[in-house]
Amino acid sequence: MTQTPTHTQPYAPHEGATGPAAPHAEDGGFHPLDHPAYAALTGPHAHFAERSGRALRYPTAVTPWTALPPEPSPSDWAGLAAFAAPDGTLPLLGTDFELPEGWETTVDHAGVRMVGDAVEASPDPEAVLLTADDVPEMLDLVARTQPGPFTPRTIELGTYLGIRQDGALIAMAGERLHLPGYTEVSAVCTDPDHRGKGLAGRLVKAVAAVVQERGETPFLHTGEGNESAIRLYESLGFHLRNTTRFRTVRAPR
Repeated sequence: MTQTPTHTQPYAPHEGATGPAAPHAEDGGFHPLDHPAYAALTGPHAHFAERSGRALRYPTAVTPWTALPPEPSPSDWAGLAAFAAPDGTLPLLGTDFELPEGWETTVDHAGVRMVGDAVEASPDPEAVLLTADDVPEMLDLVARTQPGPFTPRTIELGTYLGIRQDGALIAMAGERLHLPGYTEVSAVCTDPDHRGKGLAGRLVKAVAAVVQERGETPFLHTGEGNESAIRLYESLGFHLRNTTRFRTVRAPR
């Protein structure tokens, strides 16, 4: 059983936010949302980037995502292969690259990318700022709800907010990919015993308030077949930007 942290102060966005980020200009000026992991790792999250040539990844304890430039060359794929797990696999977020000869797809899930430029964000009076002390509880909640990848250091990617009841963490949401002008809202999850109370929507709006305070736009990913989540996000002011894929690929042995 994890210990209940003692900090319970509501979280509100801080003062002194920065203005809008400049458009991403690397690799021919591609739009950051077309290649979000690469835009993050060559932009605001460059300090996390582990490099193999032009192939990039986050430290695996932070998040498993890897990234390639918009038009990867054979040497870029070779660089990516250097990051492969012992079984040769690598996760690729939101890419439709045609795999080179010898590579194969092992997992392929259809997803959607939604942008929240119409979200009426607002802090939530019950939301508390989660810290490293809360990670054991956050990992437990993620294990029970499966919102997507969340590892021991994911909290380092940005602000994470939670709602507690009787000291127990029952819902959370936070920031993941941070790219020029945009921040991803991620790890949106609610304890099964507390669903249907609007907690997820409240936390998404609270995290979006943090993003908007920086002069940025929130965006998010979810499964193409997750109709209930899509309806929720649309009701909050998110709209579909494009469909995408969540793939795991295997490098040539």
